[in-house]
Amino acid sequence: MSIISAYNEAWEKGDVAALAEIIHDDCVFNPHVGGITMSKSDILGFAGGDGAPRSENERILFENDEVGVAHSIVHFSNDSASEAVMSFMKFKDGKIILMETGATPLSDDYKLVGQE
Repeated sequence: MSIISAYNEAWEKGDVAALAEIIHDDCVFNPHVGGITMSKSDILGFAGGDGAPRSENERILFENDEVGVAHSIVHFSNDSASEAVMSFMKFKDGKIILMETGATPLSDDYKLVGQE
């Protein structure tokens, strides 16, 4: 199983123990909001909480032994607009050591260019 697939599956199940095996101890996560940087323990705390985001339409756009790029639609429990999220991951020793995201907020009236 790919690293990204294993991460997505563990996140969906809220399996913090499995995530701990997938995320490198020195992992740095730079999310697209708030100008913050998160560590492995921050990620695990977020994943194991009641308000953890849920995603759908997960796609792995590229993955090899060094990096991965994924896209999904993410829904948040704080009533904010869902987002289309692009994730870049760097791997070390078969684990995620760096993750950065970029996102586009979606709303109920959002339409792709060219759609009526």
